[in-house]
Amino acid sequence: GQPAQITHGPRTRPRVALTFHGQGDPAIAHTLLDTAERHGAHLTVLAVGTWLDEHPDIARRILDGGHDLGNHTQRHISVNDLAEADARKEITDCADRLSRLTGSIGTWFRPSRAPTASALVAALARQAGYPHVLSYDVDSLDYTRPGAAAVTRKVLSEVREGSVVSLHFGYEDTVAALPGLLTELDRRKLRAVTTTELLS
Repeated sequence: GQPAQITHGPRTRPRVALTFHGQGDPAIAHTLLDTAERHGAHLTVLAVGTWLDEHPDIARRILDGGHDLGNHTQRHISVNDLAEADARKEITDCADRLSRLTGSIGTWFRPSRAPTASALVAALARQAGYPHVLSYDVDSLDYTRPGAAAVTRKVLSEVREGSVVSLHFGYEDTVAALPGLLTELDRRKLRAVTTTELLS
């Protein structure tokens, strides 16, 4: 019963999904995963295909930690601006890599370089096996490198029951912000769960 494009989960349960665009230095990714697990939190990682090509072991690491893994296109270019055949290839190439590395294409698709998918891209994602496009209602803006305190402040000022938060692997600010963010979510009795659990 979920909409084609999901921006948040139920507002009636004290859970949130921290979703990460997966690319960048794998050491940062490992640190973020380790930090989440120490806090009993589970993340959702939307992986870029070229990143999986460079760091194939990371896909299994994400799943072994109890996190969600999904598709964030093959090359992280503006998928909504591509011709149909090219957009389809961006989605299916990443899906193929996920499938080869993990045995599954993953549950979630998030378009690259846009918060929401065009109607065409949403339809192509459905054809590729992703019934829902995963958007978000809280943008941490961590990719602008505003400093850890600003990342934490932005998320905590907007997050509420059911929120889907957009964050990124690849930025030191995010690494520095995550422990305090998780501690404050705990204090507010908001549990960081996978998107699958948020929507179940």
